[in-house]
Amino acid sequence: MAFDADDEILQDFLVEAGEILEKLSEQLVDLEQHPDDSNLLNAIFRGFHTVKGGAGFLQLEALVNCCHSAENVFDILRNHKRQVDSELMDVVLEVLDHVNAMFEQVRNREELTPAPDQLIAALDALALPKDAIAEASSVPQEESSEAGSDGGDITDDEFEQLLDALHGETPVGGSVPSPVHESPAGNNSDGADNEISDDEFEALLDELHGKGKFAVQEAPAADSGPTSSAGPATGSSGELISDDEFEKLLDELHGKGGSPTTGSPGNKPDEPSPVKAEPGPGPAKSKPDSKPPAKQPPKNATPAAPSREQAPVAETTVRVDTKRLDDIMNMVGELVLVRNRLQRLGSASEDEHMHKAVSSLDVVTTDLQAAVMQTRMQPIKKVFGRFPRVVRDLARGMNKEVNLVMHGEDTDLDKNLVEALSDPLVHLVRNSVDHGIEAPDVREKAGKPRQGTVTLSAEQEGDHILLSIHDDGAGMDPEVLRRKAVEKGIYDQDAADRLTDTECFNLIFAAGFSTKEQISDVSGRGVGMDVVKTKISQLNGQLSIVSELGKGSRIIIKVPLTLAIMPTLMIMLGNQSFALPLVNVVEIFHLDLTRTNIVDGRECVVVRDKVFPLFHIKRWLVKGTAAAKGEPENGHVVIVAMGTQQVGFVVDQLVGQEEVVIKPLGRGLQGTPGMAGATITGDGRIALIIDVPSLLQRYS
Repeated sequence: MAFDADDEILQDFLVEAGEILEKLSEQLVDLEQHPDDSNLLNAIFRGFHTVKGGAGFLQLEALVNCCHSAENVFDILRNHKRQVDSELMDVVLEVLDHVNAMFEQVRNREELTPAPDQLIAALDALALPKDAIAEASSVPQEESSEAGSDGGDITDDEFEQLLDALHGETPVGGSVPSPVHESPAGNNSDGADNEISDDEFEALLDELHGKGKFAVQEAPAADSGPTSSAGPATGSSGELISDDEFEKLLDELHGKGGSPTTGSPGNKPDEPSPVKAEPGPGPAKSKPDSKPPAKQPPKNATPAAPSREQAPVAETTVRVDTKRLDDIMNMVGELVLVRNRLQRLGSASEDEHMHKAVSSLDVVTTDLQAAVMQTRMQPIKKVFGRFPRVVRDLARGMNKEVNLVMHGEDTDLDKNLVEALSDPLVHLVRNSVDHGIEAPDVREKAGKPRQGTVTLSAEQEGDHILLSIHDDGAGMDPEVLRRKAVEKGIYDQDAADRLTDTECFNLIFAAGFSTKEQISDVSGRGVGMDVVKTKISQLNGQLSIVSELGKGSRIIIKVPLTLAIMPTLMIMLGNQSFALPLVNVVEIFHLDLTRTNIVDGRECVVVRDKVFPLFHIKRWLVKGTAAAKGEPENGHVVIVAMGTQQVGFVVDQLVGQEEVVIKPLGRGLQGTPGMAGATITGDGRIALIIDVPSLLQRYS
């Protein structure tokens, strides 16, 4: 393994091959659904060929062998010598898994683990046409019948007889007199009588290929008389053709003009075809000597020069290490904090020039922040590209027919979010195929098509991304979910009966909750959806579920575009500042705290006929604060949302909206319940950023 090669070459291979392998998985699944798509076959063939070439340059023999065998299969497929079927795709996809594994080993500078010999043998067997066995058995017989007595080469006599058969002539004395022997030029140095002239050889080629166009010009040259040995003659009387004749030849090659024989000097209208004509007394080596015209620059060859004078296309992309982008983003974050500080100071100043300078700094900082964030953006297709393979393998293993539809693959997202969303989305897609889509016969009995559909979509909504996983399967039964919640001890019967349908749907995100009776390698342990909820919460995102029994389910994920800079609502609890992520804030209103209600022992407030639980978070977060009779009668209520659940937070003061840079908590504060990090406010103080789901889980 040649890892001692130039590191830049290795990095180029990792980038190029990585992009190709990402596409191949999706292309192969697409090919199974569209087996006659020639463009797709060619693209897959080129993909394996390119990876093989790069691996060969780095001397990665195991990777080269694997890609070479796969390349042979798709060469057979694109030549229509074999058809695409599920068994073939099973083998090819398994080979792709081994190629990806070896690619990761190359990335990690590890020794390659070759694909199993049985797998390569199965792949090589698929690289043969279906009738290859019959062809293989017939080829030796044909070769043995054509081989001469000297071990494979035919004799001169047999070749002469072949010539006679082609010309329709009867040999005299068993052989044809050699024109070369009769040549006055005396070029037959070996004195053999069984050699053929160049003209006869040309005639033989014309018969074999069915073309006799170019010999027409040669015959008059041979019949016109001997050629002077002093120098090349012009026109048809010498060995070299004239410029006019060459122009006509080009016209004939390109399908322009008439026959090159038209108007050729020395050509007689009643002259027989040169294929049947006897060779003239010209030199025997006239054909090889006719090569010089090819070296002459023809008149119409000059326009090709400008193509070589075109300037090379300038390179428009630069590869930058992601760590450098992260460092730039951190510096922009610090600049945002300085801007916020200057804005706060500028608002207290009456200097007009100060206001203008701060306003200009605000505009430039905002544009710079957007530009740097854009450099970190990646299309979510990097995540979506793996799902066709996931759905295909899972459906095939469960004997289901599932079609995956994807929308919004070009939606851009922060690269950190793209990586973080990969595992949660895999869980949700697998859950849709396993729990949602029914077996084909069950779907037919329900009046549905045998093939189910899972739709994966992404779209941008303001400064957030909406991801949706929708299936047209069986949907969720709220009554089954209530019964399971009681069986697992999550709720008692009375509490379960009061759950709304939406709250029942959210039960699937509870730890250890599953509706599967049997545990499989796909589902049944009740951990997948709990991991999804936890991961989305860590990304400051929201989950919501909409389902209808018998028609399918839809899971919607809402996540911010980036995690580096967060828009927040700054609030005051006593003398301390806190930041509420704006993604969680639904509405704000002023409330008379004496007009609250108690439901199930919990303080609530009614707003537009909706009941919201009310929490005084100051009692949780500010030391020494407790419920007392001397508390103010009025306060500000911030309605926050977590998925489909909404609650009210009572706060002392609303400061306003502010973009903050998330800083990790110090070692002594890491893991504090309800805290997502810290930031520096515009007035220079430190504010803690509230993690709403964690806060409620810890204190409520």
